[in-house]
Amino acid sequence: MDIRKILISQQKPLNETPFAELKKKFGVELDFKPFFLVEPLSSIEFRAQRVNILDYTAIVFSSRHAIDAFFSICDELRVKVPETMKYFCTTEAVAMYLQKHIVYRKRKIFYGTGTPDSLLSQIGTKNKDEKFLVTQSETSNSVVLTSLMDAQKLNYKTAVFVKSVPQDLKETKLSDYDLIVVYNPADVVSIFENFPDFKQGNIKFMTYGKNVIKAMEDAGLSIEIKAPTPETPSVASSIERYLLSHK
Repeated sequence: MDIRKILISQQKPLNETPFAELKKKFGVELDFKPFFLVEPLSSIEFRAQRVNILDYTAIVFSSRHAIDAFFSICDELRVKVPETMKYFCTTEAVAMYLQKHIVYRKRKIFYGTGTPDSLLSQIGTKNKDEKFLVTQSETSNSVVLTSLMDAQKLNYKTAVFVKSVPQDLKETKLSDYDLIVVYNPADVVSIFENFPDFKQGNIKFMTYGKNVIKAMEDAGLSIEIKAPTPETPSVASSIERYLLSHK
């Protein structure tokens, strides 16, 4: 087996059990290091998009970062969000996070089960006449969701609320690792921001999610493992399957 040291471009998870099992079963070393931070846009950056929040009657959120950024920008711009504003969230966990900023029980909040279709079902016919503002980040898009919204002839606009800022990785020697797991196009950006002359060499890369694949290909980096798959839905299970097949 040629994988001994693995770097995962994320914060250490709260549940380390699956990774502890990998260490025990295969004797691999696992390090966790975020390659970028997610920060809200400044009010100046947001204004450049020419979006007036009060023109919209419903906001679509897919992450907690977007929620924090939305209310931070509203504060900076001195925008008072009306109590009549409706909130549509991709999951219940994202919806519950709204409690940090608003009185939850006094607002109209809807949430799906994590898929664009489930969110559209919450909009249904009852909310089809709302004017939707779809929040997103610089490195992600809502094309699957917005294509469904187009099909339903919904009135919407997308706006970026968060940006990805590369972390300082200069103290991390990437060539020490046999396998590096990346999740986001911003991970790839961070690698080349920190190491402009980066060469892949013998490093194997694993991608988790579809968004990062094009960024890897555009950067000329080869991918050893593409995850998730129906058989291996998690990072830990994907790594385990690979290690088992390369004993």
